[in-house]
Order: sequence, then structure tokens, then C-alpha cells
Amino acid sequence: MPTGRSEAILERLHRLHPKLIDLSLGRMQRALDALGNPERHLPPVIHVAGTNGKGSTCAFLRAIAEAAGQRVHVFTSPHLVRFHERIRLAGDLVSEAMLAEAFEEAERVNAGLPITVFEITTAAAFWLFSRVPADLLVLEVGLGGLYDATNVVDRPAATAITSISMDHMEFLGDRIAGIAREKAGIIKPGVPCASARQPPDAAAVIADVAGAEAAPLLVRGVGWTAEATATGFRYADAQGALDLPPPSLLGPHQIENAGIAIAALRAWNPPWLTPGAIARGVAAAEWPARLQRLRGRLAASLPAGSELWLDGGHNAGGGAALAAQLALWRAAPDAPPLHLIVGMKGSKVVEDFLRPLLPHATTLWAVAEPGQHQATPVERIVEASGGVARIGPRVADALAQLGGAPGRVLICGSLYLAGEVLKMDAGLD
Repeated sequence: MPTGRSEAILERLHRLHPKLIDLSLGRMQRALDALGNPERHLPPVIHVAGTNGKGSTCAFLRAIAEAAGQRVHVFTSPHLVRFHERIRLAGDLVSEAMLAEAFEEAERVNAGLPITVFEITTAAAFWLFSRVPADLLVLEVGLGGLYDATNVVDRPAATAITSISMDHMEFLGDRIAGIAREKAGIIKPGVPCASARQPPDAAAVIADVAGAEAAPLLVRGVGWTAEATATGFRYADAQGALDLPPPSLLGPHQIENAGIAIAALRAWNPPWLTPGAIARGVAAAEWPARLQRLRGRLAASLPAGSELWLDGGHNAGGGAALAAQLALWRAAPDAPPLHLIVGMKGSKVVEDFLRPLLPHATTLWAVAEPGQHQATPVERIVEASGGVARIGPRVADALAQLGGAPGRVLICGSLYLAGEVLKMDAGLD
């Protein structure tokens, strides 16, 4: 049942178009025209696409700018617990009253015409961003890039493309080059683009698109570097080197995500960007369900001395990134047993996600929560694991079966599962 005006409006908006995802810009542009073209009245924009690491990169961008005293709008998706998480206005999550007002205005001007819920809520977000003063808008692509509803900003300050791997093949195709071309669709004429180190086929496509648009391209290993040090990491580009603290977000892959954020900001080069702000932001960024340590109700159910972690990684690239952190955990002296609890969305390739994780797991559990969107059946996860996984079938059941010895537990495989777990840990289920 809806618990507020915004949720009631969202229920109505879901009925305006038969498809949840229908990549196109026509409906979006029509809605923006009806709203008075708020996309033309935004603060400077950094537009972020990619397969893995988009949210973390957005978190670093926001944290660095805020460390410099800037007011930052942020648009991300999906949300984990409440829709309001998708929209930050000048640093604060959108209020229920403002969100409902924006939804009502977007619904009114759309006049019942077909439009996806992501398109109309993105249009509503732009309407809000145009009405509240800020110094920067960090804008995350929903899916793909070229035809994503966010790709209506003609000239962002910079663009960023995080690590690309196979995901959403039903919408973007089953070849890495084709997926990269969709992601590279956010590149704009003359606008600098910061990129992760990409697979060769993806790198070639991004370079081709950037060349065609005369957009300066800064790729890790060429335009910029970021390497771990004993005290954090060293970032370097044509403007010089910075010795920085460890990223606040856990995992070796977060050095790259932080580096992409820094490269994009330095390519734009606003007057407020300083080495001190970069260092403070890198050390302060927050992003839920990215190797997040849980300390609530679920964590309290584990034996004393245990750790409970949560990650929303859900594809081959996400599995590889998680495996790098699991290897570090496993290599530590007196490392505790590692228990993986995995629940995934039905459209994902389960084998590709599990393959790099299996060598590190003491036990593996397959789960599916009742509120988890399009959850993969637990039997499918067991099959993909080669019969290694045991059936939970729910997170609480799996935790209860781990035994009395302290251990390290990682729940992963889906952002939708992560949202359900956060509710349970906070006692909101």
C-alpha cells in the first residue's frame, strides 16, 4: 500500500507505458518541453555511464565537490529502500513534499500520454534540479547511455565512463563493443571524457566515438593513472601527481572509481577544485550496498566476533571486483571463514557472477526474498554453482545455519536483494 503522496503517484505513473524500459528520447523530450525545458537550466553537469562503478564514482564526485564547499545535486538509480534516495538537492535527499510536487507537475503536463516511469521521474528530477540553486549536478545514466532518458543535456562540463562488462544484454546487445557504443553515447562534442581502463573492444569504440566528437579522452593508463601505495594511492595526470588517502569505499576497484571522478573533475577544472578537497572527498565518500559493513539487527544475530557485509554487485565485472577484495580478506593472517549469501535477479547470468567468487567461499548459500524484484529461483543459483550452494531459502534462514563460530558473511548478487537486506537490518521489514 502507498505510504505517501509520491508513492501513490508512482503507482499511477507505472500504468502509463506497458514497458518498464523502452530506450528512446522522444517521449522524454516531449515531457521536458511540456515542463519548460528544465534541462536547459541546470548547474554544470558531470554525466556518468558504465556497467560497474557508476554509483561509487558519483559518490566520489559528490564528496569531493562538497569537501570544497560546493552545493551538489545528484541523480542515481535504482534506489535501495525509498525512491527519495535517487534525488539529492544541494546535498540533501529530496523531501516527500518536493518529490510529490514534482511528480504531480510532471504527471499533469504529460496529460496521460505513454511514457516510461523512469522517463517521467527523470523529467521530474530535472524540474527540481532547475529550481533549486546548486554548483554541480552529478547525473548517473539509468541504462546504456545513447538513448537513456538522462542523455538530454547538450553540453555537460565533463562525462565519465566507468568499467564496462556484459550486462543488460536484452536491451544493449550481447557484444562488448555494442554495449560500449551505447555507453559512449553520452560523449558530447568537445567535452572531456574520463574513462576506466576498458576491455580492448570497448576501448576501441570509446576512442572512435570520442575522436568523432573531438572530445578529449582521458583513459586510465594513458590520460591518467592511479596506483595503490602503502598509505593510500597516487593519482597522476598531465596536471601533476597527488598522494591521496585510501578511498573510503572498500575494495581495490574503488581506486579506479575514485580516479575516474578525479580525472573528470580535473578535466573540467573548476576554480574550487583543490588537492585538499580531493583528498578529503576521497576519504569521506559514502555509498550504501557497496561492500558496506552492516551493524544492525541482522548483524546482531551472528556469533560474537562475526562481520556482516553487503554488496549490490550482480554481473561478471561485479563478481571480479568482489573477488579481488575476497582474496585480500582470505590472505590476511587468521582469516575467518567466509560465507557468501547470494540472491540474483532473473535476467542475470548467474555463472559469470559466481565463477570468480567460488574459490574464496567457505560456504555458499542461495536465497530469494519475497520482496526481491524478479528474484532468480534458488534452485537456479545452486545449479549455476555446480551444486556447491546450499538453499537458504531466505537470508535469515541462511544466517541461522552458519553455526556458532565467528565468521565473515557477505550478502551479494542484486541491488534489489540489497534493498531488502537493508530494511531487515534496520528492522523495517
